[in-house]
Amino acid sequence: MRRSIINPKVKQPANQTFSLSKQPNRVSELSGLALDKSLRQKRSSEYIEVMTKLDAGSMLSKQQHIDELKQSIRSEFPDLSPSQYLIGIVSKCYLGNPYTVHSLDMSLDILQHYKRGEVLPDSMERARSLALHPGYEFIEVYNNELRAISTNGDVAVIKG
Repeated sequence: MRRSIINPKVKQPANQTFSLSKQPNRVSELSGLALDKSLRQKRSSEYIEVMTKLDAGSMLSKQQHIDELKQSIRSEFPDLSPSQYLIGIVSKCYLGNPYTVHSLDMSLDILQHYKRGEVLPDSMERARSLALHPGYEFIEVYNNELRAISTNGDVAVIKG
């Protein structure tokens, strides 16, 4: 059973604007060890399936697919405030040569495929080599760390 520790002294800013925030305003958010523990939780098979469908053509419309991604993230991280969500996702691209990886930023409107040597935006470039590793399905990029997600949902944390 999943247990969350919430720090009631940390309040979420009232002007929070994040594209996934169809949740009610939270009075508090996880911090420190509680946040780290929550993000270390094994990922669900449903979440992995949705994230690995980014390359596959989908019968859903683009908006339906975006809505599915948003809901999957909200469901996977129910204890997090939107400001604590990942920056983006980087994974191996299966479109073939010359593409190596693709990224999805968390505004969820930019799915970009990158050619060999093409630089990923912001802090997502640091996830490229891990995304190409056969042991990982995709890489979650956060402000100060990466979380490499394997096929079975295990999470490897790479700080820095």
